Amino acid sequence: MKFLSYDSPFGQLVMKLCYSCCLNILWFLCCIPIVTIGASTTALYYTSLKIVRGEDHALTRMFFRSFRENFRQSTTLWLILLAVGGLLASDGYIVYHLRASSTGAAAVLWTLTLALVIAAAVAYTIVLLFVFPLVASVSNTNWAMLKNSFFIGTHYLFCTILVFAVHFAMFFLVVSVFTPLIIFGEGLCALLSAYLMNNVLRACSYDPEEESAPEAGGDI
Repeated sequence: MKFLSYDSPFGQLVMKLCYSCCLNILWFLCCIPIVTIGASTTALYYTSLKIVRGEDHALTRMFFRSFRENFRQSTTLWLILLAVGGLLASDGYIVYHLRASSTGAAAVLWTLTLALVIAAAVAYTIVLLFVFPLVASVSNTNWAMLKNSFFIGTHYLFCTILVFAVHFAMFFLVVSVFTPLIIFGEGLCALLSAYLMNNVLRACSYDPEEESAPEAGGDI
């Protein structure tokens, strides 16, 4: 039956769901030491982007190749983001309770401080959504990765909102609706996010010299 064939839309959908399940398992297993979450997430997005671009051969090999090649930078960025996230969470907790227990001018001051913490948390979330897909796509310094993640996320704000919505929807469905969906978990989120981010990342990593070089130098 054509409906069940590999090339049919239904067959492709089932295949992508299988991919997301396998990637979710690989991602989860490689995240267990906690410190390796950054490298595992980079490898997840690297493989997801390959799938979106039609280069979906040997998923496990692609995943672990990216894991090895980007381990140092991804781990460094993850530890930085983990420390910043912990600082923001503690600051938000303290400022929120100080605001709740204050009155008058002090309450206004703590309200403004809380607004700044929330704004910093939004910027942090934008960076967190884009930094590991960016590491999976281009080579740059740690500072440039963090800075460019924020600029890309704010420039392509609609894409950022959709990527955040994908992760929030999966979290809500797993926690409140149907827990077994966790088998797809971050694998499906990364695959859907890769579809949303693909053109953005291609535009950001485009180098016109790469296309002109073969023409100038002949066949390679």
